[in-house]
Amino acid sequence: MTATSIMDPNPTVVKPTDIIKTAIGYIMEHRYRNLPVVDDDGHYLGSFGVTCLIKNVLPKAVLMKHGLTTVPFVQETLSDLHNRLIEMENKPVSTCMNTEAVTVSPDTPLVETLLILYHERHSLPVVDTDSGKLLGVISYWDAGEKILSA
Repeated sequence: MTATSIMDPNPTVVKPTDIIKTAIGYIMEHRYRNLPVVDDDGHYLGSFGVTCLIKNVLPKAVLMKHGLTTVPFVQETLSDLHNRLIEMENKPVSTCMNTEAVTVSPDTPLVETLLILYHERHSLPVVDTDSGKLLGVISYWDAGEKILSA
């Protein structure tokens, strides 16, 4: 068995030109951790996820390289965080896209695929190695569902 045996062949995707607000809608509605980003021809370009959202709503001062390691004195409200999110929600997904996300090929063995999923802690795009096209996505839910129904 391979990665294709547990993948969702019809994942929700976004394009790099879609606005972040659209991607957030998909993430919140379906409780996704990340979404694959594809071009008009279905080529995989990267992923957009909640990590980027959290990074962008945190105060810049707490993210400085070699900066603070704890910030109990920073007093932020949910409204402060929401306002930062509003500032970015009309920007394109490409401004917050991870182009180095780990992928698997369709012929990656099942156990290796599950090990990669375990280490990566987020869904895995299944990408055709020849064409670069997204074939599907493997989430924890996909893997669990297939294992439980076997």
